[in-house]
Amino acid sequence: MCTDFPIDPARQARLIYVGQDRAGHWLVQDSAGQLEGRFISRGAAMRYAVEEAEIYHASVAVAQDALTPLVSFDPVAADAPVLSRAA
Repeated sequence: MCTDFPIDPARQARLIYVGQDRAGHWLVQDSAGQLEGRFISRGAAMRYAVEEAEIYHASVAVAQDALTPLVSFDPVAADAPVLSRAA
C-alpha cells in the first residue's frame, strides 16, 4: 500500500541526534522530543539513527553537547506508584 502525503514546506526538517549524556550513555534523540534510544556503543547508536532517519525523512547529526535523557536512568523508588496495567 502506498500513500502520498503532501509535504508542508513551512514545516521544519526533523533532526536525529546521536550523542552521549553526562554519564557516558549513548543516546539517539530527535528534535521533536518523540524518539529516544539507548545504546551500548556509538556504532549501534549510529546504525539506529540512520535507520530512523530513513523512516522519518530526517537528517542525522552528532550532538555537540551532552544530551539529557528523556527517560531517567535512575532506579524507580520503592514507594513509587505502580500502574495496574500497561498501556
